[in-house]
Amino acid sequence: MTVYEIITNQILEELKKGSVPWHKPWNSEYPKNLITKKEYRGINVFLLGCQKFSSPFWVSYDQAKILGGNVKYKEKSTMIVFWKQVTVADNDNETKTKTIPFLRYYRIFNIEQCEGIDEKKIPVTEVNPNFQPLTECEKTINSMQNKPEIRHQESQAYYQPKDDFVNMPKPETFIKEEFYYSVMFHELGHSTGHKSRLERKDFDQAAFGSQTYSKEELCAEMTAAFLCGHHHIEQQTIENSAAYIKSWLHKLQDDPKMVVLAAAQAQKAADYILNKNI
Repeated sequence: MTVYEIITNQILEELKKGSVPWHKPWNSEYPKNLITKKEYRGINVFLLGCQKFSSPFWVSYDQAKILGGNVKYKEKSTMIVFWKQVTVADNDNETKTKTIPFLRYYRIFNIEQCEGIDEKKIPVTEVNPNFQPLTECEKTINSMQNKPEIRHQESQAYYQPKDDFVNMPKPETFIKEEFYYSVMFHELGHSTGHKSRLERKDFDQAAFGSQTYSKEELCAEMTAAFLCGHHHIEQQTIENSAAYIKSWLHKLQDDPKMVVLAAAQAQKAADYILNKNI
């Protein structure tokens, strides 16, 4: 059996077990206010999380001043909302009042948008200071034919087809070295669908959550699993890969056959990254 067949069978076996819940393998703290240290809640978590800053800490314009710094020129604020209880007259009974919720909003800035704040006032987020690059994985990444640009600018992992680049969280934020390379291989797997590479069908038309998008996610994660198997680090990552694949199979009526179909595309993607089909 080939490595590809072995990995596919391992994933199918994990799916039969139900697999463990998928988890994001890098440290990403909840957004919180730098001064109060309180975590933002509700819709604010999503409003702030989608801004793609690596720091979890936020301040208002005035709070940046209080901390001895200021907001950088031309930086744009992010809006957060909260409910405030307001006492008003009761129209049905003039002698009584009533309390109603009133939606308010604030505009805040991530500390990466600020300057002049003493670093001692900013808590250190959890990292893996002993991150050690895996030599063979690095060789595969660096020698990939027609490789997309790789950036480490935001605390999110994604491939941007329009500008053809991969963004990864910083390596030291990953719990294990193997997890970093598994995620990197996933995003490189996506990049092989670009028109300048394998030009997968409907690659640019995959709306989030659609069947096409789900199939693309299966392909990318199978590519990552194959490459992890090639580098003998699959035992560190296979459960998380299976759980991630299961989460997308739900969109495809939980059909395990889709894993086999995705594996066929993923083999081409993995071969491309490994320069086996030049």
